[in-house]
Amino acid sequence: MATLEKDLVFLILQYLDEEKHKETFHRLESESGCYFNMRYFKELVTNGEWDETEKYLLGFTKIDSNEQSMKIFFEIRKHKYLEALDKRDDAKAVNTLRKDLRMFAPFSEDLFKEMTLLLSLDDFRENPKLSTHGDTTSARGALFRDLKKLIKVNPLFRDKLDFPTIKTSRLRTLINQSLNWQHQLCKNPKPNPGFKTLFVDHICKQPSAVSAASPAINQPDIAAEVLPPHGPAPGAIIPAAPVAPVKRRRSASSGAGCLLILNPLRAYEISFPLIQVFFHIFVMGFFQVGNTLPVPYSGQPHGHNTLSPDDLPKVVATTLSQGSRVTSMDFHPVQQILLLVGTVGGAVFLWDVGARKKISKKGFDVWKLEACSKELQASLYADETASANHVAWSPDGTLFGVAYSKNIVHIYSFDGGNDIPNHLEIEAHTGSVNHLAFSYPNEQLFVVTCGDDRLVKVWDVATGAIRFTFEGHEAPVFSICPHQKENIQFVFSAATDGKIKTWLYDELGERGTYDAPGNSLTRMAYSSDGTRLFSCGTNEGESFLVEWDETEGSIKRTYQGLGLRAVGIVQFDTTKNRFLATGDESTIKIWDMDNTNPLTTIHADGGLPASPCVRFNKEGTLLAVSTSEHGVRILATNEGFRLLRTAENRWLARKVPGGVGFGSSSANAGITMADQSNSFAAMKKNEVRSLADGKPRTSKVSGEGSTSWKVTEITEPSQCYSLRLSDNVTDTKVSRLIYTNSGSGVLALASNAEHKLWKWQNSDPNLDGKATANAHPVLWKPKSGIMMMMNETSDKNPEEAIPCLALSKNDCYLVSASGGEISVFNMLTFKCMATCVPPPPASTFLAFHPSENNIIGIGFEDSSIKIYNLRNDEVRAILKGHKNRITGLAFSRALDVLVSSSADSQLCVWGMFRWKKRCSKYLQVPQGRSTPAVSNTQVQFHQNGIHLLVVNETHIAIYDAQKLDLLNNWFRLEAITPITSGTYSGDSQSIFVSFEDGTVDVLTASNLRLRCRINPTAYLPSNPRSYPLVIAAHPSESNQFAVGLSNGHVYVVEPSETEGRWGTSPPGST
Repeated sequence: MATLEKDLVFLILQYLDEEKHKETFHRLESESGCYFNMRYFKELVTNGEWDETEKYLLGFTKIDSNEQSMKIFFEIRKHKYLEALDKRDDAKAVNTLRKDLRMFAPFSEDLFKEMTLLLSLDDFRENPKLSTHGDTTSARGALFRDLKKLIKVNPLFRDKLDFPTIKTSRLRTLINQSLNWQHQLCKNPKPNPGFKTLFVDHICKQPSAVSAASPAINQPDIAAEVLPPHGPAPGAIIPAAPVAPVKRRRSASSGAGCLLILNPLRAYEISFPLIQVFFHIFVMGFFQVGNTLPVPYSGQPHGHNTLSPDDLPKVVATTLSQGSRVTSMDFHPVQQILLLVGTVGGAVFLWDVGARKKISKKGFDVWKLEACSKELQASLYADETASANHVAWSPDGTLFGVAYSKNIVHIYSFDGGNDIPNHLEIEAHTGSVNHLAFSYPNEQLFVVTCGDDRLVKVWDVATGAIRFTFEGHEAPVFSICPHQKENIQFVFSAATDGKIKTWLYDELGERGTYDAPGNSLTRMAYSSDGTRLFSCGTNEGESFLVEWDETEGSIKRTYQGLGLRAVGIVQFDTTKNRFLATGDESTIKIWDMDNTNPLTTIHADGGLPASPCVRFNKEGTLLAVSTSEHGVRILATNEGFRLLRTAENRWLARKVPGGVGFGSSSANAGITMADQSNSFAAMKKNEVRSLADGKPRTSKVSGEGSTSWKVTEITEPSQCYSLRLSDNVTDTKVSRLIYTNSGSGVLALASNAEHKLWKWQNSDPNLDGKATANAHPVLWKPKSGIMMMMNETSDKNPEEAIPCLALSKNDCYLVSASGGEISVFNMLTFKCMATCVPPPPASTFLAFHPSENNIIGIGFEDSSIKIYNLRNDEVRAILKGHKNRITGLAFSRALDVLVSSSADSQLCVWGMFRWKKRCSKYLQVPQGRSTPAVSNTQVQFHQNGIHLLVVNETHIAIYDAQKLDLLNNWFRLEAITPITSGTYSGDSQSIFVSFEDGTVDVLTASNLRLRCRINPTAYLPSNPRSYPLVIAAHPSESNQFAVGLSNGHVYVVEPSETEGRWGTSPPGST
């Protein structure tokens, strides 16, 4: 039974016990086989209910399951027989002997005869062996003690004798939480929902008319009770000694302490135990990975419906020659255009697929022959060649390993350059090393190997020391698959006899043995998200591709369509959590993971061997397949071709003398459209870092013929739509501004620590309810007006604090700070669920981890960065490398990196795997420009997760985040006013840049060419004292942006219907 199914059974058992459904409770214990209730079993034995005793036992074991089980049933029936004799009930005794005990006769004929002779005695105690048999009560007590011992040593009862520790009324709590959440998702939640059934999802009926001007709900003073529990509501689990304590807020209200079903808009106004419950629900529950809500947002995958066979790499991009047959391939986990290839000749190649360039070649060469065993030395003297059986990258791409057919494993270091130094040489096995894989248990990097010596070994990558040796296979071990699930780290190993074993990182031996389908030579792999396990193997030409049910160790799904006469071992790979690919019958066969029939076949222009190697890159945009002529063919999707072109252009740019990467050619010369001018920083008398004098290049871009292309100027209100979002503005300024991920709201954080949320409603002019300048939104807040989202502030002047905020992907939770502690708000209720990380130092920037919603990055004024777990109230890592306060954080899932910026314009790249700094650079300032010593440097990733937008007061730049290579930069020719903010558009095709003079420039992102300038006269009323401080882009409407002004106002701006978009793209733009 799967873990969650078992948990559900225990919750039902707890409910039945609390409700006193005794008979049903014990019946479910037996029928589910999850929990053997020793107390109930004692009750049955003590009362002499022998039929019920056996019936209960049969839920856990059969009579002949094992020796212990047989003895348990024998002792019960023997005692039943003796009691019948003691009561002089000869008929019952004879019946018991004939029906119940005869089945044991074959195991001991003498014992059965001896028991039969007891019928002839007046008192069975005359038998010397039974002379101490007591009265009924004492005899039953002695019997129970004997049975208890037998049950405890019976392996079938292992893990079934203890009921798990569960808080009171846990099932009720979960149901109540579910109803609460369903109610919060209602479009028009009623103040007293009146839940009536659990059979369907709760939905408040739509009112006949809804007042858009009054979205807040009149709330009752007490909560609605649906399922009254038997005791107080269980609180959230709070760590005993958190690294950074989280303050639980409690209400002064003393009532409703035992209520669980609550109006979600009144969750704050209940007693402390329930505040803990709600903190557990919202912070510890919905910040977890995989807890998605039915609210779409830009850039979020929407399940299988978003993928089709057209998303697979099918078109040949290039072919790379290897010189001998390819045995193994692996794409770099971060730089996805780098491909590692192992060959039967022992050579290992590292290719830059985009540039079609061989970066490195490593042949088989033992580094320290004298350190090798005599057997290996003798083998090498006889034949110094070996095959590279397997190649693999470490999870962060800083190392790669090679398993050779002669004892040896080589580990190399890789820092992105052409020089690839040796790291470790390990004589790992006696004979061939068949497979290797990197693993990361307990925050330590290991490499796991297997070989012909029937062993699996685990090595410390830092020192080369052996950590574990797993013995138990009876045949050479063919492959391994390390993995981690639910904090349990383990290894699968598959041998040539078709046996699959599981191991934990200890010396306690195998944890389980399974048979591979068809007893085949099998390799195993997980889907990209680590949730589904697959294997593919071949035996005597017949191949098997299956999905496993890990919890049961059984086959969940067998895929059809593989050939029956495979030559060699059929290899496979997975991609996008959706597709499986095998190299079979000189083609690439593709399956949808949820369908056993083949989805499509890719021929890759032919020339493939019978069972080619296949390997996807991390994003599934490239597919490598081996060819018959000792080569590797690269297939690509449209996105894959863009990735390859980007890499190729970058390589070519490096070859141009004096080139600066992208933009160094005349086609992209628009990135430096400036004459030298005075810096605004010098005008403000700030300390200035000046670069060497030199006149920047100027650019002239021409269209067709002699007609010059011109920047579109937006100067009149008729040329665009502009909407001021209504509010009661105080004398503040807008410090931070973001759209909700759904695109239906705008959230502003003012300098006085107050948040304002505007929401657009579904209406006739705005059917989709998205943010628009053509419909007025509602300033969303409780009707009382007193429960605003307010950050805590420090003793300093709030205007001097550096506000920061981040919104969860499902738009339900906000983390925010204004110089004081970080607040965690529920966006639906405006309630502050918790505060954490008190100053000093004060937080200056916040960002959610892209794939773990309970993890945030926090930048501080003391230049440090913390990776913080909101759920566990703990610091995962502290990153130190900056010298000034942190001004920006940006995560990239594509590169698995975090990029940070600081007030001194330093950029740092951190690996998300071990949180180590990879590289750092100071912002490169264009010639003739200067930058102040302290400035607000912002960072943001392009949708591709590779290109990094950097916005500084003096200019903007685009970097390749892998090594912080500068690709493009731009600043105004006539700039005498600083940049205040900048952002990518929702589709990352444009960049919006705001200035202190009120103008907004729209650039083409691909080459940083200005295409449109929006003057403040077009979108702002005549007010020379206000200008944009922050700018935000709509997540899905690529031409819409919002600005937060220095006077506290917020405007949404988009082009008019006649304009359609912000200008036209300059020549050479893509």
